[in-house]
Amino acid sequence: MPAERRRIVVALHRLVLSLYPDARIDFSFRMPTCRHGRGWVAMANRKRHASLYTCDTHHIDGFRGLHPNTPTGKGRINLRPAGDLPLDDFAGVIRHAVDRPDRGA
Repeated sequence: MPAERRRIVVALHRLVLSLYPDARIDFSFRMPTCRHGRGWVAMANRKRHASLYTCDTHHIDGFRGLHPNTPTGKGRINLRPAGDLPLDDFAGVIRHAVDRPDRGA
């Protein structure tokens, strides 16, 4: 994994563990996945970016509003190495995905 993307994945992993120190880490979906209760987030290294995955788009809707130029997909945020990571905004995504895994919760 290139150093720039490793920096992103490690920062996200540390953020998850700071929010949920007792999170269980496994290798679901062929990527590191952090679970707490029924909720989860996963991180991945892709060809041109790193990604933060959740199980549905409603977890990232707030982030999309704050960062409309950041590429996203269904429940996924793609992060290019350039620039600072908005860790507070990622914390919101992570909390939403972990604390409210079901739509409408």
